[in-house]
Amino acid sequence: MTSFLNALPGAVSQGLIWGIMAIGLYITYRILDLADLTVDGSFCTGGVVCVMMIVNGNSVWIAMLCAFLAGCMTGLVTGFFHTKCGIPAILAGILTQLGLWSVNLATMGMKANTALNVNNYKLLVSLRYLQEVNKGTRPFYYHPIFVVGIVTVVVIAVLYWFFGTELGASIRATGANEHMARAQGINTNVNKVLGLALSNGLVAFAGALLCQYQSYAEINMGRGAIVIGLASVIIGEVAFSRLFRNFALKLLSVSLGAIIYYIVIQAVISLLKIDSNYLKLISALIVAFFLAVPYWKSQLKPAKASK
Repeated sequence: MTSFLNALPGAVSQGLIWGIMAIGLYITYRILDLADLTVDGSFCTGGVVCVMMIVNGNSVWIAMLCAFLAGCMTGLVTGFFHTKCGIPAILAGILTQLGLWSVNLATMGMKANTALNVNNYKLLVSLRYLQEVNKGTRPFYYHPIFVVGIVTVVVIAVLYWFFGTELGASIRATGANEHMARAQGINTNVNKVLGLALSNGLVAFAGALLCQYQSYAEINMGRGAIVIGLASVIIGEVAFSRLFRNFALKLLSVSLGAIIYYIVIQAVISLLKIDSNYLKLISALIVAFFLAVPYWKSQLKPAKASK
C-alpha cells in the first residue's frame, strides 16, 4: 500500500498529460466521428520536436508551440489523404503514422532516443520537480499536477470557446450529420481537415509535455497512444456521463478518465505485485472492460423493462 501511495502523484501527473492527448483524440473520435490512427505518430512527433528545439537552445514555450504546429501538420497530411485522395480515414491515419516513424527518427538525427537533462534546461514539467516539491526544496507551483492541471483547464476553456464559434459549430455539425451539414452549405472536407489538424496538434502538445516529464524523447513513445486515448474517453463517459452534460464538462471527463486509467494501472502493479512486463495485457483488459460496460448496461435495461 505504501508503494502505491508513493507512486500516486506520479500516476495522476501522467494521467493529466495523457488526458490532454485524449481530449485531442475526442475531437476526431466523438466530435468528427472519424477513426484517426495518426495519434501514435503525432504524439511522438510532438515530443521529438519539443526536445530537439530545447536541446538546440530554444525556450520551452517556443518548443511547445512548434510541437503543437508540427502535430497540426501531421493532421493536415491525414486530412489531405482522406479528403483529396479518397482514402478512408483509418487508412489515411495509418499511412501518416507509418511515414512519421521515419520523420521522427530523422528529426532526432537518426537516433532512437534523445535525452533532455533537467539540470541543463528550464522545463515546464519534470518528474524531478515532483520529487523536489515533495521534499520541500521547490515551491508547490512547480508540481506537475498543478502545472498540467492549469494547462488542462486552459485547453478545455479554449476548446469550449472555439466550438461555440460559427466555425467550431460547423465542425460539430459535420461530425453529427455530414450530409445535412453539406446541404446547409458547409464545406465538410475543410472541416474534417481542420478537426484532424487541431486534434493532432493537441496530441503532439501532450507528447511534448510527456518528454519533458520523463526527460527524454524515444522513437516508440507513441506506440499504444490510441489505446490509452480511447480508454480515457470511454472511462470518462462511463463514469461521468450522467453527471456531465455540458460540453466543457465532457472534455473534463476525458481528462479524469485518463487519471482513473493510470491510477488503476498503478494499483494493479503496486498492490497486486504484477510484473510490469504484463502492462500491455493489463491495459488491454482494462480498456476491454470499460468498452463492454455500456453494452452490458444496454442489455440489462430490456431485462428490467420486461419485469
